[in-house]
Amino acid sequence: MTMETMIEETAVQRKTRELCQTILEEPNMQSIRKRIESFLADDQARGQYEGVVTKGQALQDKQQHSMPLTGEEIAEYETQRDQLMRNPLAREFVDAQEEMHQIQQSIQQYITKTLELGRLPSADEISSHSCGHGGCGCGH
Repeated sequence: MTMETMIEETAVQRKTRELCQTILEEPNMQSIRKRIESFLADDQARGQYEGVVTKGQALQDKQQHSMPLTGEEIAEYETQRDQLMRNPLAREFVDAQEEMHQIQQSIQQYITKTLELGRLPSADEISSHSCGHGGCGCGH
């Protein structure tokens, strides 16, 4: 590794830490963290969420093994999911997770596009690849 490469890596690392600090200080990110922490502190909401996730995974596994799902199984899952979404802590947690995912995708998309183009992408180049065509890296 040359001295120049080490300097570049150090500059990238420093700027990455600055970016991370800026993200942490963003009021929206602080709101997301508070909603996640409130959910995680509530054993009942967490248990309810884990039950729905477990049931959903079991149904998905059954489908992947070409086993038919009964109407009763589907209805039970939907009832549990609906009850979960009526819990304000759980709903805020799910919304916070989605917001966090969108932030991560946006950052990843911007960095990926910068590396692909060898320059900063324009707003049009970012928005034209938001999803569905391989530009965002989400696999759709």
